[in-house]
Amino acid sequence: MGFPRKFLSLLYASLCSITILGGSFTSFTTAADSTDLVFKGCADQKFQDPTGVYLQNLKTLMSALVSQASQKPFSSASSGADPYAITGLFQCRGDLTIPQCYTCVSRIPGMSDTLCGKAVAARIQLSGCYLSYEIVGFKQVPGTEFLYKVCGSSRASGTEFESRRDAAFSVAENGVKSGGNSLFYAGRYQSVYVLGQCEGDLGASDCGDCVKSAFETAKNDCADSVSGQVYLHKCYISYSYYSNGVPAISSPPGTGTGTRKSTERTVAIAVGGVAALGFIIVCLMFLKSVFKKRRSKH
Repeated sequence: MGFPRKFLSLLYASLCSITILGGSFTSFTTAADSTDLVFKGCADQKFQDPTGVYLQNLKTLMSALVSQASQKPFSSASSGADPYAITGLFQCRGDLTIPQCYTCVSRIPGMSDTLCGKAVAARIQLSGCYLSYEIVGFKQVPGTEFLYKVCGSSRASGTEFESRRDAAFSVAENGVKSGGNSLFYAGRYQSVYVLGQCEGDLGASDCGDCVKSAFETAKNDCADSVSGQVYLHKCYISYSYYSNGVPAISSPPGTGTGTRKSTERTVAIAVGGVAALGFIIVCLMFLKSVFKKRRSKH
């Protein structure tokens, strides 16, 4: 039994191309720029703190949060007793490793002191993480409260962009709800790369509602922009549209756990595995045929 060389060449070429597709996709915001400042939110009210107890509690809180960032991607803490208590939390983007998360969060205390000073409440948002704090009794806002947005300057036209963007938004909305404890989704759908994440203390249903609200804001406010980011109080989303398809970039070492990537990548890996198995079987059968011919000659 034998197989034509052309068949073996085609199978090997297919295996190579599928393996490259399966391993080439990753998040488009890397660890290198995860500490870039996106926005800051500082309360107008300042600490009335002649004894320095508030600032000491804030310093203790910041140290505790940074320490926890070396162990987990989301955590909350409090420091001090009423009426001087301060609460806070941090969260890292779902595709960062724990060391990357720690690096990101550890930058924030110094930035907060510089950017917000003695504000009684603040949020510092970096590309890869954020940290917020507030005094006990500070006014609470809904989880879908709008905080910040940025829309790309490049524009797309036609119904193809809108249909693909809206379909990608729907995939991401379902992705964050089924993402387990991470409440995170990042992936590509057709020509759109999309990311969504909710604060770690939200339930799956509330997370889906928050992300849906953020996507609606992106549709209304960014309109035909080919990229955008929307930050609400309890979630955020980002998207980028590529008319020629989402480009592939090399995966950085130590990609974080818990990341939900697109179905396309999962399928590619599965098909690549099947192709690899098929290639091995073909090789074994070919070798078996060669051995049989040699034995018949003897």
